[in-house]
Amino acid sequence: PEKAQQPNKGESRKFDPNFKGPIHNRSCTDILCCIIFIIALLGYFAVGILAWSQGDPKKVIYPTDSRGQFCGQAGTPLEKKPLLFYFNILKCASPLVLLEFQCPTTQLCVEKCPDRYLTLIKAKLGSKEDREYYSGYCKDGSPPEILRDGLCPAMLLPSKAFTRRCLPALGRMKGGVVVVGNETTFVDDDNNRVNATELLDASKKSNYALEARQVAMRIFEDYTQSWHWILLGLLIAMAVSLIFIVLLRFLAGIMVWIMIVLVILVIGYGIFHCYMEFDSLKGEPGADVTIRDLGLQTDFSIYLQIRQTWLAFMIILAIVEFIIILLLIFLRKRILIAIALIKEASRAVGHVMSALFYPLLTFALLGVVIAYWAITAVFLSTSNEQIYKVFNNSDCPFSLETCDPKTFNTSNASAQCPDAECLFAFYGGETIYHKYLILFQFYNVFLFFWCANFVTALGQVTLSGAFASYYWAFKKPDDIPAYPIFSSLGRALRYHTGSLAFGSLILSLVQVIRVILEYLDHKLKGAQNRFAKFLLSCLKCCFWCLEKCIKFLNRNAYIMIAIYGKSFCTSARDAFFLLMRNIVRVAVLDKVTDFLLFLGKLLIVGIVGIFSFFFFSGRIRAVEDAAPALNYYWVPILTVVFGAYLIAHGFFSVYAMCVDTLFLCFCEDLERNDGSSERPYFMSLELHEILSKTKKVEEVLEAPKAFILKKKMFAPSPDTIFDYS
Repeated sequence: PEKAQQPNKGESRKFDPNFKGPIHNRSCTDILCCIIFIIALLGYFAVGILAWSQGDPKKVIYPTDSRGQFCGQAGTPLEKKPLLFYFNILKCASPLVLLEFQCPTTQLCVEKCPDRYLTLIKAKLGSKEDREYYSGYCKDGSPPEILRDGLCPAMLLPSKAFTRRCLPALGRMKGGVVVVGNETTFVDDDNNRVNATELLDASKKSNYALEARQVAMRIFEDYTQSWHWILLGLLIAMAVSLIFIVLLRFLAGIMVWIMIVLVILVIGYGIFHCYMEFDSLKGEPGADVTIRDLGLQTDFSIYLQIRQTWLAFMIILAIVEFIIILLLIFLRKRILIAIALIKEASRAVGHVMSALFYPLLTFALLGVVIAYWAITAVFLSTSNEQIYKVFNNSDCPFSLETCDPKTFNTSNASAQCPDAECLFAFYGGETIYHKYLILFQFYNVFLFFWCANFVTALGQVTLSGAFASYYWAFKKPDDIPAYPIFSSLGRALRYHTGSLAFGSLILSLVQVIRVILEYLDHKLKGAQNRFAKFLLSCLKCCFWCLEKCIKFLNRNAYIMIAIYGKSFCTSARDAFFLLMRNIVRVAVLDKVTDFLLFLGKLLIVGIVGIFSFFFFSGRIRAVEDAAPALNYYWVPILTVVFGAYLIAHGFFSVYAMCVDTLFLCFCEDLERNDGSSERPYFMSLELHEILSKTKKVEEVLEAPKAFILKKKMFAPSPDTIFDYS
């Protein structure tokens, strides 16, 4: 009996005296998509269980020797040998390193890296101490008495541990000559004399794709030193957001203007600080180096020591400041109306205070989704088996073929190629599981997007249902149902899981396509085909716009689902045409309100970010000793800033959802009712006064005849209409 009569496409709804807000007598929607979503989740769990049974995260943590054993792994014979030693580091300059991330030379787990220059010949002819020292870098535990080629390296170089790998300790003398242990040339395995400069190139290539691990380890170390301060910063961000929301409830107008002024002042202070840093580096040695000349550095604090970095920051902040001031000037009248709408939203939030804490549930669910995806991805990427290949110095027909180290010495490859060795090459596999491993990774990414979008959609439907209950309560707050958040959440899960899965599936497909396009763009960066680059850029732009449009339509479709309980497609259609019939109000109010709420998020992030910058950089003398010693002090700063934005977004998203719901309900109210005693408006007097101001703008933009008929100022004759036009 509470179901409203559905209008034809593009038409406004007819009056229904039985409509009292979100319909309680509803049925399940989009059942087929609900079933598909449940089956997909079961498959996702199966992929996770399979990955956890096959994967081994130790492959990411520990370096691997030529036998595929982990250096430094607890509970193994190599527990006290955490470092990886290369027999011939020069072979790491081979292109094979770029293809398989593995040097074609024997690799051994050792206790410590060599600290002296010593050749095999000198060790044989030298003292017993030299032979014992040299035997520590030979395989199979060769005793000092039988040092020979194949079992031992041709030479030892002074090395340093770098990402658990022994790499030559390279230095530079005056004149730019590269030296290793005061030596400039060395003899390799083939008795060829090589320069230390060649070792530099080999060291770089041997460390290809490992510099990121060094940065990651330093970042991890910084997190272990500063996690409690990061947590404190996030708690402060939560407290500031909550205080701001509470003040917005009672002092909406004043708080919005204070927020606008503070945003301008915070950005202005950022510009001033960047200028002071830029000016203080004037005349400093090396400060005029450009970012391009500096290149990519693992120590990111180096960038803060050059003037160009601060100049770039200053320009970016100045552009942002200029855009905000420009928008405030041109939108000043609309901002006044939007502030009044925020006041009405504050009343709604005040009657549904539990909505402020619902983002905590959304964050928790998103955390579970992200954690499951990350863990599954790690186990999938480490579920390959050890693959051994034939490596040799001379020509060999079995070169780079797969081999078994247990039977290699009795195989044809060993007989025909005496200098060949069966060494660990990489992780792979030839089973059915390994053949379809890339599909499992893709499935993991796709389900991650689907589940994350579903959690977001669930939050939007829940909040919109609660705020719609507030709007359609004729006597506020007496007619508002008890626990509107819980009742709305229950309706969403019981009846509309399929609709939420359908909407999130459409959005996930577009997001996955965008990920594929980004992957192709990364692969084609070195390509010279300009047409391909242009086409790829156009596709990326189009799908970005498509994603934004789908998010906007989904958001309003979820509001209609919460109110009427219809299927996703029907709700999306009704929401679209309702917005089209009120397109002027959408432009005047909805987007301006979103802009003001974005400024609120920007203010909270700016305040927390500035304080965290001064604290972690040690610029607050009162707490200078309490600041932790860090490799990169920007790591906790960026973490706090990003976390503060998520927290502020969570609180302000409640307001944004409230504004969108009230706006859509207002448009429905205008089409259903006329304000008479028989068909009274459900909106408050304040809301009617707010949005009636936008009606004047709408009437000016409509046709002259419609304007005359609404104002009843002139007779509806063609002459008067022509004269007025």
